[in-house]
Amino acid sequence: MNYEGWDQDYLENKELYLNLFDDAIQKDNEKNVEFLEKKISKHVGRKYGIAINSATDALYYSLKCYDIGPGDEVLVSDFSWISSASCILMAGATPVFCDIDLNSYHISFDEIKKKTTSKTKAIIYTHLFGNMTETKEIEKYCKENNIIFIEDAAQSLGSKYKDRCAGAIGDISSFSFNHNKVISGISGGGMIFTDIDSTAEYLRKIRKHGKGKDYETLGYNSKMFYMNAAYIEMRFDRINELQSRRIEVANKYHKELKDLPVTIQVANTDLVHNYHKYIVRFEDKETRDEAKNKLNAKIHYDSPISKNSMFNLTPCANAQKASDTVLSLPCHPYVTEEEINQTCMVIGIIA
Repeated sequence: MNYEGWDQDYLENKELYLNLFDDAIQKDNEKNVEFLEKKISKHVGRKYGIAINSATDALYYSLKCYDIGPGDEVLVSDFSWISSASCILMAGATPVFCDIDLNSYHISFDEIKKKTTSKTKAIIYTHLFGNMTETKEIEKYCKENNIIFIEDAAQSLGSKYKDRCAGAIGDISSFSFNHNKVISGISGGGMIFTDIDSTAEYLRKIRKHGKGKDYETLGYNSKMFYMNAAYIEMRFDRINELQSRRIEVANKYHKELKDLPVTIQVANTDLVHNYHKYIVRFEDKETRDEAKNKLNAKIHYDSPISKNSMFNLTPCANAQKASDTVLSLPCHPYVTEEEINQTCMVIGIIA
């Protein structure tokens, strides 16, 4: 079985998928995109959801919606996927890398305050690995300092902290439907959320070459393919089933790992976690790398963003520690108890 469990998912649902593709090919129904937008925006609790072809585009467009560009600074975590920062360069702005809290792996509020300047126009706040924590203090700080709160919820569809779903928090927010997400598309995909009428109208134009009455503004070819929308909707209709099975797997990991010398990410009692990833942290890089080589596991992420050649900066200390010691264990609906036990046994021997 592969790391994401896609082979098993296909075998269990093959007839469902083939029927979906057959129906979509015959109908060429672009209304599938509208249905998906309405369904997920209702789930999140936002007025508008705008479907596009990737979450990277979603972050870039989020910056464009607020005219963020040359001369502006955007605060971003140094421990995340590369597009969290590359989208800032695409907009012509400057990414300012902030260190993380090692308990949540989220951007540190102390770092946000420390690195805010008169040029700071936005923060990209990522709910990493599907984990959500309290953000109201950061939201308040952003409002007081006229900083746009861009919520990168790419990994957290289905997560909910207290009474708020992932995607409901930011001035503007987005999800990813990449192949490795809890709810995925055939060819990836993304969705942007806003409660502002004019922002939704602008996003609909720029995803389609700037098309309104005519071609009114500079735009892009960023539409979501209707068949992809139908596939994502079918997957989304199973979100409760898929997420509950991930939670079961995570709970089994908790039980088997709790007495071992690794740090596990245990969800806050106020959090419904989607367990996009199940993260463990080892004492040092050598032990983590040995575990990686002996397990069906992955490293997310093997380098702080700032250390990449694109930026070539000195990395933040906690981000570097996380990159050196964190391992992502298989956590999908098809992981068996035997596989969990075997994984934990190997970790116990190595750690």
